[in-house]
Amino acid sequence: MKNSLSIQKQLQKGFTLVELLIVVIILAILAAIVVPQFASTTDDAKVSSLDSTLSNMRSAIALYRQQHTAYPGNLISSGGVAACTTAGGVLGTGTTANTETAFLDQLAYYSNSAGKTCTARGAGNEFPLGPYIQKREIPKNPITDSNVLAPFSTAGVLGLTTLTAGGGWKYDSVSGQFIADDTNKGYNTH
Repeated sequence: MKNSLSIQKQLQKGFTLVELLIVVIILAILAAIVVPQFASTTDDAKVSSLDSTLSNMRSAIALYRQQHTAYPGNLISSGGVAACTTAGGVLGTGTTANTETAFLDQLAYYSNSAGKTCTARGAGNEFPLGPYIQKREIPKNPITDSNVLAPFSTAGVLGLTTLTAGGGWKYDSVSGQFIADDTNKGYNTH
């Protein structure tokens, strides 16, 4: 009799199948509530990062415009004076206006008022303006995870009826408009 009592006590120490199912159902309900909250937080962080990146790039473009009376990329960035190479710098390589090369040179390198660029200020400070961004690359669009700059627009107005291959950014060198190249959820209107 004593043996059968100890066997019964050992059998009663575990959980029943119903109790386990209730716990699993409660966990599933909690997961269904919590997971969407994390997903929307991630989307909110991406949108916030997009707004910050756009603000930084637009500020750099506006400052360049203020100091040069033209938007970056609107003029060629190559050429210049020997003072650049004398000071150990490298001249910009944007030999054609309205190109990504000229745009990046003029934002990332030192420049003169004519838009000519150099990686150094020059021996006599011939390139006194800039740089406006830290690296010679456009930051990634946090929504599309791309830093591709669509072919330049010179129309004065950017429209986004279709997404450009690569889906990073769009820029108009006449108006200075810089937008996200993404038609989803109106990100191009930020």
